[in-house]
Amino acid sequence: MVSRARRCYQAVMGTSASPRPDVEPGPLRAAAGLMLGPAVALGLGRFAYALVLPDMRADLSWSFATAGTMNTANALGYLVGALVAARSARRFGERRMFLLSLLVTALLLAASALTGASAAVFLLRLGAGAAGAVSFVVGGGLVARAGRDSTDRTATLALGVYFAGGGAGILLSGLVVPVVLHAGGWRAAWAVIGALSALAVLAVVPVVRRLRQSAPGGRDLAAAPAELRPLIALATCYGLFGAGYIAYMTFIIALLESSGAEPGQVTAFWVLLGGAAAGAGFAWNTVLARLRPGYGTALVLAVLTTGAAIPVVWTGTAGFAVSAVLFGGSFLTVVTAVTGSVRRVLPTDRWTGAIGALTVVFALGQCAGPLLSGALSDGHGGVSAGLTIGAALLAIASVLAFVQGLRRTAD
Repeated sequence: MVSRARRCYQAVMGTSASPRPDVEPGPLRAAAGLMLGPAVALGLGRFAYALVLPDMRADLSWSFATAGTMNTANALGYLVGALVAARSARRFGERRMFLLSLLVTALLLAASALTGASAAVFLLRLGAGAAGAVSFVVGGGLVARAGRDSTDRTATLALGVYFAGGGAGILLSGLVVPVVLHAGGWRAAWAVIGALSALAVLAVVPVVRRLRQSAPGGRDLAAAPAELRPLIALATCYGLFGAGYIAYMTFIIALLESSGAEPGQVTAFWVLLGGAAAGAGFAWNTVLARLRPGYGTALVLAVLTTGAAIPVVWTGTAGFAVSAVLFGGSFLTVVTAVTGSVRRVLPTDRWTGAIGALTVVFALGQCAGPLLSGALSDGHGGVSAGLTIGAALLAIASVLAFVQGLRRTAD
C-alpha cells in the first residue's frame, strides 16, 4: 500500500526513479492533453461557482455583494498565483508545478462541500484561485513552447485548443452539476466537482511527463519591464476584460432564474455556452493568425461585448441563447489572442513570465469586477445593472485594443 502511494506521488511530482525520456509531442497533441488544466482551473474551479451560487445564496442567506465577494476571493487568489507562477516554475520545474497546482485545486474544490461558513468559503475560493492560476499560466507557457517552431496558424490553434479546455469544463459542469444540485444540494455538487477535477489530474499526468522538462533553477523566466513595453496597451485591455467578463460569468445564472427560467433552461444555457467556448479555438484560428495581435484582440472583444450586452435588453429564451453563443464563443479566445501576442512579441524564454505578468493585470480586473457588479446588483437596478457595467467595461477594452493595436514585432 505504501509502495503504491509512493509511486502515485512520484508520478504526479515527476520524481520517478525511472523517468520516461523526454520525447515531446507536437503542439496540437500537447495542447489537447494539457487542456485538462484549464478545464479544472477555469471550467470547474471558477465558472461552476455560478451554477452552485443560487443554491448557496438561498441556503446561506447571502446578498449579491457577498456572493460577488466570494468570486473576488477567487480572483485575489488568481492574482497571487499569477505573481508566483513564473518564479515557482523556475524553481521547481514547469511540469511539476503544473501538476501540483492542479492537484491542490482539486482538493480545495472537494473541501468546499464541507462548510458553509463565509470565512471558510472565502479561504477555499482564495486557495483554489491561486492554485488554478499557477496551472493556467504554466500550462500556457508549456503549450506556447511546444509550438515554438511551428507556423503562426499552428501555434495559434494549439493555444486555442489549450484554452478551450475551460469551455470543456463549463460544458461538463453544465451537464453534471444541475443534476447533482437537484438530487443532493450544493454540498454534493462541490464534492462531485472536486472528484471530476481529481480524475482530470490523473488523466493529464502521462501527457505532462512526455513534455520537455525545464531545468529547475535555470534562466529566470520572468519578463523584464523593458521587454513588456510593447504589451502595455494589451495589458490595459486585459485588465478591463477581467473586470467585465467576470461580472457576466458570476451573475448570468442569477439573471436567468430571476427571469423565470426553468432548471432545464439553465442547464441548456450553460451547456450551450460551454460548447461554444470549447469550439471557439478552432473557429477563430485563421482570423487570429492573420490579424495583428491588437486588432485580433479588439475583434474578439467586440463580439464578447455584444454577447454580454444582449441579456440586459433581450431576456427571452432566444436572447439568452444568442448571448451564450456569442459570449461563450469569444471569452476564452481573448486569452488565446493575448497569449498569441506574447508569442509574437517576446523571445521564447520570456513567454511564461510575460503570460504571468499579463495574468496579474487580468486578475486585478477580476478582483474589482465581482465587487462592483455585486454592489450594483444589490441596488435598484438589480442584477441587470451589474451585467450592464460588465458589458461597458468590455466595450472600452475593445475600443482601446483597436486604437492602440500592437505592432507585430516578431514572427
